[in-house]
Amino acid sequence: MTDDFDLAIRGGTVVTETQVFRADVGIRGGRIAAVGENLAGRQTIEADGLLVMPGGVDTHCHLDQVEPGMGYGAEDFVTGSRSALAGGTTTAISFVAQFKGEPIRDVLAETLRRGERSIIDYSFHQIVTDPTDAVLAEIPAIVASGIRSLKVFLTYDGARLDDRQFLRVLAAARREGAMVAVHCENYDAIGWLTEQLLAAGLTAPKYHAWSRPKVVERETTYRAIALAELVDTPIQVFHVSCAEVAEEIARAKRRGLKVWGETCPQYFALTAADMDRPGFEGSKAMCSPAPRDEADHEGLWEMMRQGVLDVVSSDHSAFNTTGHHAKDMHGRDASFRDIPNGVPGVGSRLPLLFSEGVVKGRIDLPTFVALTAANPARIYGLGGRKGTIAPGADADIVLWDPGKRVTLTNALLQHAVDYTPYEGREVTGWPVMTIRRGIPAMREGKLLAEEGSGRFLPRGPYDLARPLGRLANGFDAARAQLA
Repeated sequence: MTDDFDLAIRGGTVVTETQVFRADVGIRGGRIAAVGENLAGRQTIEADGLLVMPGGVDTHCHLDQVEPGMGYGAEDFVTGSRSALAGGTTTAISFVAQFKGEPIRDVLAETLRRGERSIIDYSFHQIVTDPTDAVLAEIPAIVASGIRSLKVFLTYDGARLDDRQFLRVLAAARREGAMVAVHCENYDAIGWLTEQLLAAGLTAPKYHAWSRPKVVERETTYRAIALAELVDTPIQVFHVSCAEVAEEIARAKRRGLKVWGETCPQYFALTAADMDRPGFEGSKAMCSPAPRDEADHEGLWEMMRQGVLDVVSSDHSAFNTTGHHAKDMHGRDASFRDIPNGVPGVGSRLPLLFSEGVVKGRIDLPTFVALTAANPARIYGLGGRKGTIAPGADADIVLWDPGKRVTLTNALLQHAVDYTPYEGREVTGWPVMTIRRGIPAMREGKLLAEEGSGRFLPRGPYDLARPLGRLANGFDAARAQLA
């Protein structure tokens, strides 16, 4: 053996999306240079008894997302990326906001400035809430800058698009070769149900789930897929909460459409009953779509095993329980309608999926890597660079102790939010070291990397974001720029 590498990880069990095997990993210049036997480096990490897996790629988390008036939320890029590293994630895609009646450019500049503080590598989705001609005229330059995905909401006051607006965004994305990510819930159905619940005096956090049952998510998922098929634009459906919704994605996949599905730990680790905790505690589990019942969990696991759900992201949406950017901003007696919904999870995503999935025999190790690293990287144009352990890829690696038992606490997760909905929950399997581009960034919960050492990841054209070329009646309405 010669010291051919900057760093050699020796004696561990390498896990990729297709294989599990014992091997050494040699790193040079921040990239994986070799995977093989008897590798040596100027520095060595002994990984006997550990899993050597790609660093997590979280393609749905809200880190330091700009608020109206250039305000800020509960989580900035430093604290959010620190929590990501603590949980084994080395890359994240956050969001550039857009506010109705306003251009994107100023918010984009501020978002990029905030991202410079990140400790992990990062990119962005561009949210579009107001697809006027002027806003859509900004999209080509935004995509050309490396932000090659657009996010739309089909619900929420101030953010939702109607079908005509959604079609305009789909068409803009198709013209530029961008992926579209969609929040699928029926705005009018939720509004109507909410009115009836409040009129009946049903205001507690648990009624958040009553206001948005599975059918309103399922209907809008079908509709989003149908409209994307009409325009011939690839989409990903965010935060699928149950098998009934995933079945709409499965049908689309069987038709050969470019549709991908994502779920999150809150949909297999929480239930609607968690929103029925005493007092204001139920607000800590409020997110949209709402967590379902325990009986729905197995359906999600089956959809993950089948590959219908391609990704497990965190949808880290950070609200404190009190104070700045908090769930009690309208008072602790506010109705469910007026409590901000979203849960923190960028640091707990991998441990929860490993413990509930791998340890309990619901998914195997390659599926774990596919869901948390390889698939999200591929779907958003980072395939081959992130999410894999192979020569040429960035040396983003997590050394994982599969038998380590840990009790989740808010302090352990190292985010800025004042709670975790998983407080006191025991998990089996934990990252003991997270390596970012060949340099240890987190060891046994201690941050080693510096603020601002993360890199922005511009994303160029890639195959999954390209249209199929299948058009209704052969007429390319997107190219004709018809509204």
